[in-house]
Amino acid sequence: MPRVRPVVAVTGAAAGLGHRVASLLATNDQVKRLIAIDERRGEIPGAQWRIMDVRDPALAGRLEGVDVVVHLALDMSLDSEPRARGARNVRGTQTVLTAAAAARVPRVVLCTSAMVYGALPDNAVPLAEDAPLRATADASLVGDLLEIEELAERTPRAHPHVKVTVVRPATLVGGPEADSVMTRHFEAPRLLVVSGGQPRWQFCHLDDLASALEFAALGRVEGVVTVGSEGWLEQEEIEELSGMRRMELPASLALGTAERLHRLGITPAPAGDLAYTMHGWVVSSERLRVAGWRPAWTNEAAFAVLLEDVDGRHALVARRLGRKDATTLGAAGATVALVGTAAIVRKVRRRRRGF
Repeated sequence: MPRVRPVVAVTGAAAGLGHRVASLLATNDQVKRLIAIDERRGEIPGAQWRIMDVRDPALAGRLEGVDVVVHLALDMSLDSEPRARGARNVRGTQTVLTAAAAARVPRVVLCTSAMVYGALPDNAVPLAEDAPLRATADASLVGDLLEIEELAERTPRAHPHVKVTVVRPATLVGGPEADSVMTRHFEAPRLLVVSGGQPRWQFCHLDDLASALEFAALGRVEGVVTVGSEGWLEQEEIEELSGMRRMELPASLALGTAERLHRLGITPAPAGDLAYTMHGWVVSSERLRVAGWRPAWTNEAAFAVLLEDVDGRHALVARRLGRKDATTLGAAGATVALVGTAAIVRKVRRRRRGF
């Protein structure tokens, strides 16, 4: 267990989720001292900064005397080059865990996603924390997170003095760091619905995730922890709340087209990510609730924030469009993107051949 009033280090503290969590801990009187680690200095009153790349093996020397490391220096951008993003995420996490073990840090907190459970038609509703991880391990961001989960599982076996807590949030909303394949689903001109699916939508506001990570840093929860708003919204509720019109397509057409677009480099998300809009992956937040944590945001309120955030943005199959492209596609944009893909494919192939 962490000492009374632990010394907590947060990686990625200069911006995004890391900054939110570090700012919370810096003002928490149960924390003795906050050490903020990033490649640049941020604005957190009272924090002691360590300016460095978390992939640097010298990190171990910067963790002397630390009781808890909250590792949030991850690249979660859909638009990053997959190989470089994966190398940063996996190697960075591995270095943090190894450095923590070398510095005799008792606890490390990691943050992945509830997407690691996979989106399958036979998922329990809600999923328990100890449900099996059935997501596909591919070259996507989910693939990175599955590798991080493996590192989290192996570390206590290799270093018994290190406990690892893993926090898995539902679909994030509430800021630019919440940009994901799930939020971009609501940037399309029409709400894509894949025939045969039964989606259930659960959200997690970044403020709720930050407070859950604070709980984990203070040792109030251990092991695997899921976090999200209470319950979920059915597809019909999503359509009513958003006012968006649906466009329903057969699974074979939607998945096949998404796969071709991704293979050609036109869209950032693999076809398998469409499954997360087809089937529910609702989580219980049971361990947090037992520890006394409660979400401040309902699914309805969190979804309203998401709609506000994506207003004025345009995306098709998770690919962001410029104003000109969005205007050209207009109201039929989703149909053009998914049904008229053959023309796009031919254009890309001609360009690659130099025609």
